[in-house]
Amino acid sequence: MAEVLRVGNCSGFYGDRLSAMREMVEGTVEGRHLDVLTGDYLAELTMLILGKDRRRDPALGYARTFVRQLEESLGAALERGVRIVSNAGGLNPAGLADRVREVARGLGLDVAVAHVEGDDLTGGRFDSLGPEGALSANAYLGGFGIAAALRGGADVVLTGRVTDASLVLGPAVAHHGWAPDAYDELAGAVVAGHVLECGTQATGGNFSGFRRLFEDGRDPALPLGFPLAEIAADGSSVITKPDGTGGGVTVDTVTAQLVYEIQSARYLGPDVTARLDTVRLEQVGRDRVAITGTRGDAPPAALKVGVNELGGHRNSVEFVLTGLDVEAKADWVREQLTPRLRAAEVSWSGARSAQPGADTEEAASTLLRCTVLDPEPGPVGKEFTAACVELGLASYPGFSLTAPPGPPTAYGVHRAAYVERAAAAHTVVHADGRREPVPDPPSFGPGAEDPEVRDAGRRPSPYPAPADSLTRRMPLGTFVHARSGDKGGDANLGLWIAHDAPACPAGHAERVTWLAKLISPRKVRELVPEATDLDIDVFVLPNLGAVNVVIHGLLGRGVAASTRFDPQAKGLGEWVRSRTVHVQEDLA
Repeated sequence: MAEVLRVGNCSGFYGDRLSAMREMVEGTVEGRHLDVLTGDYLAELTMLILGKDRRRDPALGYARTFVRQLEESLGAALERGVRIVSNAGGLNPAGLADRVREVARGLGLDVAVAHVEGDDLTGGRFDSLGPEGALSANAYLGGFGIAAALRGGADVVLTGRVTDASLVLGPAVAHHGWAPDAYDELAGAVVAGHVLECGTQATGGNFSGFRRLFEDGRDPALPLGFPLAEIAADGSSVITKPDGTGGGVTVDTVTAQLVYEIQSARYLGPDVTARLDTVRLEQVGRDRVAITGTRGDAPPAALKVGVNELGGHRNSVEFVLTGLDVEAKADWVREQLTPRLRAAEVSWSGARSAQPGADTEEAASTLLRCTVLDPEPGPVGKEFTAACVELGLASYPGFSLTAPPGPPTAYGVHRAAYVERAAAAHTVVHADGRREPVPDPPSFGPGAEDPEVRDAGRRPSPYPAPADSLTRRMPLGTFVHARSGDKGGDANLGLWIAHDAPACPAGHAERVTWLAKLISPRKVRELVPEATDLDIDVFVLPNLGAVNVVIHGLLGRGVAASTRFDPQAKGLGEWVRSRTVHVQEDLA
């Protein structure tokens, strides 16, 4: 049996810590270096950014910070035998591969660079998906192309739009020799990849239990270590981090990432469908969490495609309202400004009453935000900002803005589409220039719209606990953790019973049952009034003690077009944790 493969991560988004690649290449766990280092740079918003880059200069379209990181880390990686796999190629993996070779020559290094292509569907193959003027349209490819590149001897493998978990799945396939129908093993690697893909979110970043994490003698000032997975031949793994780094790896930090931005209990991928309701976690040592039991099924026949289009132009202004009569002041400025606005979409938010009798002016103030969107720049440019500024001496008392109004900015809209696999010519271009087609999986299972997938883990109709057992009201976050995020225009909210919460007489399992009973679509609408008229799905993940909530349409047309205060739903989980709920006395 092949020994475990140590795969680390050094980036969760375009803009993550620049020093992370060097730290991970040089770091060790129990004296051993990584085998493979991955970096995830591509989010929906990133593809929009890279699309704009490529439109300005066809030679661009990749994550340029990756090049800077590699310049200081490539020599050490080659010396230690650490192979690098990254989707930093974005919309131009071939261009990035050439740039990496140029960097290597400048450093006097002999490096084998391969890249994976076929995800880019712009041009003729994109006609059926939407307007030809789209910034990008990329199919989500799997990990077998990466595996082929590594088997071909590549030191560095660069891809475009593969699934985030494919960056880990590919090296695991190459190392362990798994067949395309080894679904349980593949699913285990996908789950490990999902945990690693967002970097330090698995080691305490954005973690609702951060206070208790640092009560365990950990230094909150120490930069969080990036995670790594020790992947065994059966697909099981142990999540940990390099010795001497900050943060922590616990069942709760790993759960936080597992429930992040998922949909139903079936996690669809181009190589395998991972059944998240089979995943089991166990703390097996300090900063070591084992992932076992993951089952997998055949992947869907269609490939998901991320389509990014220019949606128009936007602008916003924030008015500061101070002291008394905040609501009346907000009403007046809205009444004054509205007749002058020609934008196709106008959104107002904020203007809640400030703290009464506040000791500081800042505490006595609140913000009223006006956001405008239009297909053309004119209605959201000077025409809009002048109308706001001209109220400076002619509106509510204490009129001021948080900043001078700026020019309009273009925004993009992301949407998902699906294509037959034949539309994406999944291909590896090896270091010697040889091109190797990547075959499709041997069989296929249900897709995203199939009831078996769509309804997997969906909780039954609400069945509230008996009224006489609801004895206390307390914040949901008293013993419930949360992690939230976005999927296009939908918000994802994961809630689970904390393992690090104070014990209760009834026990952890009873709290899990209570949470599963409590969180229904009806209850979510009560906790999130903004979702009153929206479709909501709730899925139960019993092994994780968790529920996953999908609030459809909460973010409008998605991140770049959303006018919501929290456009990526990153703070949604913390807001929901602060809401009060009824809790049985023996669970409190």
